[in-house]
Amino acid sequence: MAMFSASAPGRRFVIGVPFAWLGVFFLLPFLILLYISFVDMGNDIHPFKPLWDAQTGVLHLKYENYTSIFRSGDDGALFNTLYVEAYGRAIAYAFITAALCLVIGYPFAYFIARSPASVRPALLLMVMLPFWTSLLLRVYAWKGILADQGVLNRFLMTLGVTAEPIQMLYTNVSMLVGMTYVYLPFMVLPLYANLVKLDVRLLEAAYDLGTTPFKAFWLITVPLSRAGIVAGFMLVFIPAVGEFVIPSLLGGPENLMIGRVVWDEMFTSNNWPRATALAVVMIGLIVVPLALYYRFSDDARRTAD
Repeated sequence: MAMFSASAPGRRFVIGVPFAWLGVFFLLPFLILLYISFVDMGNDIHPFKPLWDAQTGVLHLKYENYTSIFRSGDDGALFNTLYVEAYGRAIAYAFITAALCLVIGYPFAYFIARSPASVRPALLLMVMLPFWTSLLLRVYAWKGILADQGVLNRFLMTLGVTAEPIQMLYTNVSMLVGMTYVYLPFMVLPLYANLVKLDVRLLEAAYDLGTTPFKAFWLITVPLSRAGIVAGFMLVFIPAVGEFVIPSLLGGPENLMIGRVVWDEMFTSNNWPRATALAVVMIGLIVVPLALYYRFSDDARRTAD
């Protein structure tokens, strides 16, 4: 009993530090965003205006910052196509990026997990090596590769595959290539962490019972790596929804995603409440389905147990 009470402060400290970190660097900034999203800036240049009128005791919340996201103009037409299309485009590209990262990253993670233990650190280092270079430099490198007079077009023209440069840059393909390249390590690492713990004796037992390698992979390896698949998919999907740099540098003008819309509202139009309202809605579009998924997953797990 004495040992339990003596170690309790240590446990509280270990648990409290991450919670304090999340509170300061995640919860507090979100609350600031939520506060600004209800502000009526008027003609002021700064968004930090009081919501509570101490003299009248009235709480002034400008709900139009949210309703205007879905209603366009004075006619009240549903929907505001600019914002709704930007949200839909961001979710679609983020989903495609996560799917491409899964298709490409799963074989990488499986190969690393099944490699000899002596070479795994070197293989993991190769996966993490791009993080040692600036994101902007890596994206600009892809501009040099995909440009009309870039490395890839020159190589294809040298081989005689094409007589003229192929339009690769500022397209949907170039944007997806850049996003997949940048976010691929976020898929490989959680998949590797899950696959490396897989009990290979299960596969050996399946082979002894006459199962084909593909069937054993599909019925044993994939279900047991589901946690890594979900974690990797979310680690790619969530930041890709609000991606701003890659669509701006590699995507075309028609690829207006919600990250660019938030940037324009905040720094071009100086409409901070509208920009923060767009950001809060984007967070809700991500967090609510994620919370529902984990809720139903926990319920299904308890039912199975």
